[in-house]
Amino acid sequence: MEIVVVIAVLAALVFLVHANLTEKTARRVLPVLLIAFALRLVVHLTLERGAAIGYGGDNVWYELKAIDIAEQWRREGVHGGLTPGDSGSLSAVGVACQVFAFIVLICGGPAPLACTAVVALIACMLCVVMYRFALLVGADDRGAFKLLVVTAFMPGFLLHTSDTYKDGFNAFLVVASLGIGVSLVRRFDLFRLLLLGPMLWLLWYVRPYMVFMCVLPLLVGVTGLKRMLSLRTLFLATAGLTAMLFVSGAVLNSAPAESMLAQLDQGQSAGARRSNSGSGSGVVFEDGGDPWSALGGKLLYTLFSPFPWTDGSTSLQLGKIDSLIWYVVLVYAVSGARLVWRRRPSTLLILLLFIVPGTIAYATTMANIGLIFRQRMPIVMAVSLLAAVAWTRRPRDTGPSARPGRPETTGGRPSPVPRT
Repeated sequence: MEIVVVIAVLAALVFLVHANLTEKTARRVLPVLLIAFALRLVVHLTLERGAAIGYGGDNVWYELKAIDIAEQWRREGVHGGLTPGDSGSLSAVGVACQVFAFIVLICGGPAPLACTAVVALIACMLCVVMYRFALLVGADDRGAFKLLVVTAFMPGFLLHTSDTYKDGFNAFLVVASLGIGVSLVRRFDLFRLLLLGPMLWLLWYVRPYMVFMCVLPLLVGVTGLKRMLSLRTLFLATAGLTAMLFVSGAVLNSAPAESMLAQLDQGQSAGARRSNSGSGSGVVFEDGGDPWSALGGKLLYTLFSPFPWTDGSTSLQLGKIDSLIWYVVLVYAVSGARLVWRRRPSTLLILLLFIVPGTIAYATTMANIGLIFRQRMPIVMAVSLLAAVAWTRRPRDTGPSARPGRPETTGGRPSPVPRT
């Protein structure tokens, strides 16, 4: 039954690619994604479950949690939605665990290959989202396709979407949500706005703190900053939204905000950072116990580690390949950011409002290269969107004169959010 599920997931990939891209683009994109899909299954069988690199741990925990949930569903019937209200081993379920539980229920027992196929499907669809998002930001078909290929085979992303990790779910929901924010700047659409609610709700049950990292850029998009093109106006609008979110007592005293602050306090606590720095890839900073001290060094590690000279495990050495690709992407992103700023500053602002605060927040919890290597994945993808603009031979006009609702290239539709 597990093989049947894998085949069904593969068929779903073919359908979704054709449903979300033009026929011409789908013919070029599909072979790339089929290779990316198959490669993830191979990595799963040889490296992840073959113990060739000795990496992971939480992926197995998610699978065991899914088996527990499936057993409960067999006894009581499928129920409960995504709200964790059970006791014992089911007290902290989430989107990934329940998706895996559904696969386990279908297969009648543990099904790591089938679960990995679902994760691989999400990874491939994220590549489609990145392609369409890049078109929206201002890249042409060539730049967007190059970004799709880089995303599909980025070693870190490949590794963490080749088993039952939840990083693929997280990256997909974050990037798609930001894509909606940028599309709302270009043209307000009630359906896309309403779609944000379920997506952020799902994201809450994947990585709750990521919801708060997305809130400010999304608010900028929803408020329609496409008419606010001056630097002064953009700055004042952002400052006003920030004050409304983080100074308002009503917001800070709300249950979601308290949950966010609790998560931040936990990640910044001396105990958590000491525990994270205890492994082979741990890093200790001379900050006197203050998570906001030595911020420069922490930002350096957050953005650029593992460095070429860093010693560590086999997986850490493989991570250096990812870092080298990331360095190249970052150089192109700087060039792309200049182009986007000239043509569509509000789009750049939305991306920066996610990239900058998110990087700083991660830096305050920095204590382990392997952990931060995974956490920064959505930030890497947001930055790489700007690189796609630099890879464009002739940047597309995404300004007010562009005709909304029609693709300026034959590469795809303007909305970055796939229809499923």
